[in-house]
Amino acid sequence: MQIGIPAETRPGERRVAATPETVKKLVAGGKNTVLVQAGAGVAASYPDADFKTAGAQLVGAAEALGADIVLKVRQPTDASSAR
Repeated sequence: MQIGIPAETRPGERRVAATPETVKKLVAGGKNTVLVQAGAGVAASYPDADFKTAGAQLVGAAEALGADIVLKVRQPTDASSAR
């Protein structure tokens, strides 16, 4: 299953829906693929390299939003949910 983690788009939002530690747990066992939007964790002090080391694939917004399951901190806006 693909799990997408897009960057949050609301002004002032610094959180990200998953941490590198969470990504490790999601990919354990090999049944899930985690797609993290490049730069999604920067405001929360999680650089892309940490997500990649944890087993995530770094992708663009459209690919993260097009996953089977999408994890977000806040409800998607019309702009961020458009595919």
